[in-house]
Amino acid sequence: MTGVSHPPFAEVVEYTDPLCPWAWGAEPVFRRLRAALDGRVRWRRVFCILFDDDDDVPLDPAAETAWYARYVEEISTHTRAPRAVRLGRVAASSWPSSLVAGAAEAQGSEVADRALRRLRETVFVLGEPADSFELALAAVQGTPGLDLGQLAADAASGAVLERVRADRAEARRPVREVLTVRDGSPHPGAAKDTIDGGHRYALPTLLIRTPEAYRVVPGWRAFEEYAAAVEELCPGLMPPSEGLSPEVALRRYRSLTEPERGLLANAPWPPPQAVRVDTGNGPLWLHPEEAAVHPAVVDGCPLAP
Repeated sequence: MTGVSHPPFAEVVEYTDPLCPWAWGAEPVFRRLRAALDGRVRWRRVFCILFDDDDDVPLDPAAETAWYARYVEEISTHTRAPRAVRLGRVAASSWPSSLVAGAAEAQGSEVADRALRRLRETVFVLGEPADSFELALAAVQGTPGLDLGQLAADAASGAVLERVRADRAEARRPVREVLTVRDGSPHPGAAKDTIDGGHRYALPTLLIRTPEAYRVVPGWRAFEEYAAAVEELCPGLMPPSEGLSPEVALRRYRSLTEPERGLLANAPWPPPQAVRVDTGNGPLWLHPEEAAVHPAVVDGCPLAP
C-alpha cells in the first residue's frame, strides 16, 4: 500500500474463511472498502477454519450436501452472490484452502487477493470446494504473478501452519460486543458457539482498531455501516467513494459478480471484452485474460446441466 499518508496504527482485521457463503456474499462490500482504504490502514485477514478437521462426519453425505446447497441458495437470495448450479459436496475441511490463501500473502497483496478469490469460486461457481491440498493448488494455478512452486512449498511449511493455527485461535477469542447482536440483517453476526463451550467470530466480521480503541462490525452489512465505523474511529480516514469505468474495474479485479460490478464499476455494463460465466444465481464476469486460465472456462463447470 503506497502513495497515501496514513496513521500506521490503524488496522482492519477481517475474520473470514475461503469456503464461507456469507464471506463470499460480503466480497462486493469488502472489495470496495479495501480499495477505499488502500494505503491508509493495514488490512489483515484471519482464517477462522469454518470446516474443521474434528467436525462430525455426516452419516448421509448426499443428504448433507442437499441441505447445504439449500442453505447456500437461501443466503444467495440476500447477498445476490453467485452459487454453483449444483454443489458436488460439502467441504471436508477449510485447512487446505486457508493454508494456501495464507501462504499466498508472501507473494504480495494483489496475488493473495486473487488467489483467495479463486479458492472462494471453487465452491460458489464450480461447486467443487477446494478442501484438499491438491485441489487448493489447482484452483489458484494461472493466477497472475503467482509462483505456484513457491506457494506449494510455503503452504506445506511449518511457519504457515502455525500462522493458520494462530488465526484459528484468535477467531475463538471474540470481543464481548459480538457475543449478543441484535440487528435487522439476515446475518447479524453474533458469535458462534464452539464445541468446547467457547465462542468464535461469525463470518465475516471486521474489527477496526487503533491502540486506543476499536469498532467491530459483525455479519453481513451494507457498505455504509463499515464506512461509518471507520469514520467514527478515525475521522477523515475514509476518502470520497469513486467508481471505476467498466473496463478498468474488469482489468483490476479480473472476476466480478453482479453485486460487485454495481458497487465497483460505473455503467454501462458489460464492457465488450467481458466473458460471461453463468451460475445458479446470475452471471460471473471475467476479464479475457482471466477467462483464458479460469477453471470455469478452461475445464467447464462439470456439475452444470
